Amino acid sequence: MPDIAEEYRIISSGAGWSDRRRGRLRFEGPDALTFLQALLTNDVASLVRGEGRYSAYLTPNGRMIADVELLHRGDWVLGCVPDGLAPSLAQRFDQLIFSEDLRVTDASASLYEMTALGEGVMDALARAFELDAGALASLPESAQIDWAEGFVSRSGGASCPVFKVFGEAEGRESAIRRLEARGIVHVSDELIEALRVAAGRPAWGAELTEQTIPLEAGQLDRAISTTKGCYVGQEIIIRMLHRGGGRVAKRLVTLTIGAGLALRLRSAQEPRSLGKGPEALPVPGAVLTDDAGASIGALTSVVPSLTEDGFVALGYLRDDQATIGARVTVAGSGAMAVVTGFGG
Repeated sequence: MPDIAEEYRIISSGAGWSDRRRGRLRFEGPDALTFLQALLTNDVASLVRGEGRYSAYLTPNGRMIADVELLHRGDWVLGCVPDGLAPSLAQRFDQLIFSEDLRVTDASASLYEMTALGEGVMDALARAFELDAGALASLPESAQIDWAEGFVSRSGGASCPVFKVFGEAEGRESAIRRLEARGIVHVSDELIEALRVAAGRPAWGAELTEQTIPLEAGQLDRAISTTKGCYVGQEIIIRMLHRGGGRVAKRLVTLTIGAGLALRLRSAQEPRSLGKGPEALPVPGAVLTDDAGASIGALTSVVPSLTEDGFVALGYLRDDQATIGARVTVAGSGAMAVVTGFGG
């Protein structure tokens, strides 16, 4: 198991890199944005080269098919989608093309994507790719800046600055050499996951699934335009916002799980084994209960805290129970969890 505490210490002043496991779609043709505007939840029609926007693709019933980050590259648009979904999404989008001048292809194998992050990442990336550190610092999320062999996009989902590095697949090793020559070290998936959960950022396969309505996951401000024209699933979203006052059946929250459990686990012989007693580590899917023992939600992601003893987690709670400061019990673990905020 990688020592993520040491990795966190490194990026607290320096920088790290990791491969990014996502699918990548390439939309080419003059009608790309018009086509996507009619399908996705966010307003993407006005994007120009170097801009980007996060969005969701929904069923007519308002549930998620995928989340999609669009990056405008000038004569084409890159769509970053959940890992493993690119082939089916490319086929699905292709079947929706009628008279539009547009071609959709799965570019997951032809383009690489890496994450670079840390308090020192901007200066390190600037030196690695001959960029201006100030320009990197001023990029809004999903905006991009070009370098000789690809481009760098601003990202989020962590307490420290996060960027993504893209390029043609054959240039990946060269890019890694550039990064590591400037002191950007390889970090583990476990660190990336710990930072994501601590930041409250939902991920596909955990907080976001085909049963998720994006409003439940706190995606209104990030992924949904309330002023654009029609898109698939809009009727459900608008009905919930205007007739329902934005109420949802469940809401994504951030939680802390007590240090006492962490200390017991640390002294156990197999601290990450799953048991049935009060010292079992809470795992995704664990039921959350109220004082009376009634089920009111479930955990979706659990990671060690990077800053103190204990764990941090994401989970869904029934809307009337999702209040900051609320204390809930993780069934089967003997652990008490405290709601610290909302995901999104």
